[in-house]
Amino acid sequence: MKKLSEGIYTLLSGSAFFSDVAGRVFKGQAPDGTDYPFCVYLFISDVPEYTFSEQYERVFLQFSIFSSASSSTEIEDALTHLKSLYDDCALSVTGYDTVWMRRTGGTLPNMEEHTTPAGTQSIWIAHVEYEVYLSKD
Repeated sequence: MKKLSEGIYTLLSGSAFFSDVAGRVFKGQAPDGTDYPFCVYLFISDVPEYTFSEQYERVFLQFSIFSSASSSTEIEDALTHLKSLYDDCALSVTGYDTVWMRRTGGTLPNMEEHTTPAGTQSIWIAHVEYEVYLSKD
């Protein structure tokens, strides 16, 4: 998954989405006290697939976007840019000749209460799920 993370970051760097979250994109979990907005992504599962002529992997991936803005505009813009960046994209991943992503679901922005070191705070959260296909060289 390290090579897939590198491919995700390569496409992400310099994008409108990267700017939307001020470069705060973390794998697995954001550090305590991270400023909003930010994004966390995690790999949910990895399934090897075999056909008579191909070997590939299907990886399920989730992005979660967090915003403390009073309106939903900030997170909606970030969500739009994330989808534009990764929907049906082709990633460059070392060791694989074909890599593409397909959005499989997610949740629209919702306001939730979160406990932070500063106390309880209302934040916006949205999730986007992708299925990634990686075909071996």
